[in-house]
Amino acid sequence: MTRAVFTREDADTRRQALIEATAASLAEAGIAGTSVRAICMRAGVSAGLLRHYFDGVDALIAETYRATTATVGEAHAAAVAAAGADPRARLIAYVTASFRPPVADPALLATWLAFWSLVKTDAAIAAIHADTYRGYRGELEGLLSSCGLEQAQCRSAAIALTALVDGLWLELTLDPTTFTAEQASAMAVRWLDSLLEGNSLD
Repeated sequence: MTRAVFTREDADTRRQALIEATAASLAEAGIAGTSVRAICMRAGVSAGLLRHYFDGVDALIAETYRATTATVGEAHAAAVAAAGADPRARLIAYVTASFRPPVADPALLATWLAFWSLVKTDAAIAAIHADTYRGYRGELEGLLSSCGLEQAQCRSAAIALTALVDGLWLELTLDPTTFTAEQASAMAVRWLDSLLEGNSLD
């Protein structure tokens, strides 16, 4: 009898299946309905396999948050890369990527709300949240600086812009009949133009 040889790819595939099942369960059932049993049934694996790869369901949820934030970060980075070399175009691309798939997705909203509900009660989730938003604001500060905004203004502008984008993203994904992605982008661009008015790239 030949014993199956499991590769690193097999392990990565199983881990990813568990992460995807967790995200789907959070979106559909929230924290209360996301258990080891629910995740494993969705992923088609045993509870023992989950515990083999993760130190329980809390650790898996934290890893799912990391994976979700990485997906969002990759979408923003791709948008900036596609915008070319112009600093204003790159800033606008970064900001408006939040209003297009895969970021503007009702399923992602449902999953994100589940993560947010844990920020005040779960130290691991709180740490990931803080790191994610610190990184997002840092990217914005760099893009704003490239557009000529004075360094002293960049931090407060990045905080305000993050709040604006989060609010528009939340409303857009909660009820896309309220306004369109194009309208959300236009509102954000008008805010940016007002902020950058009078700042020269020379």
